[in-house]
Amino acid sequence: MPKDAQPRECSVADTLELVGERWSLLVIRELVYGVRRFDGIARNTGASRDILTSRLRKLEANGIIRRERYSDRPARYEYHLTPAGVELCDVLLVLMKWGDRHLNADDPPVRWQHSCGNPVSPMVICRHCGNEARHGAHSPTGRGVLTS
Repeated sequence: MPKDAQPRECSVADTLELVGERWSLLVIRELVYGVRRFDGIARNTGASRDILTSRLRKLEANGIIRRERYSDRPARYEYHLTPAGVELCDVLLVLMKWGDRHLNADDPPVRWQHSCGNPVSPMVICRHCGNEARHGAHSPTGRGVLTS
């Protein structure tokens, strides 16, 4: 990084520091699917045991997941999403929508169905007006502005 670089401070950078690599997000995906045990998570993500152990510890230390012991001899644990971890499910749905559109347009590998019976198609909306929030112009302050 150049000496005069001043990285922009933002919540995106802070979040990516915690979950911005493949294995952490795939762990969260597996927990969403109901896979709770280490071996199942390792099998379904393809992560090596040492990488998976590291990511699970980091996610637990930062309040994204919690461990629950299910066996005393030997000590074994299941992993569960905390409320903060559940909120990351929205991020996964939007990533999946992008991947379905740009990488797997002909045949998405997974299709989620909403409780209303229709396919899930996530959308980011403004909580105040209810309109879709999309990328738009930038304000003179350098802060991003999303428009509908």
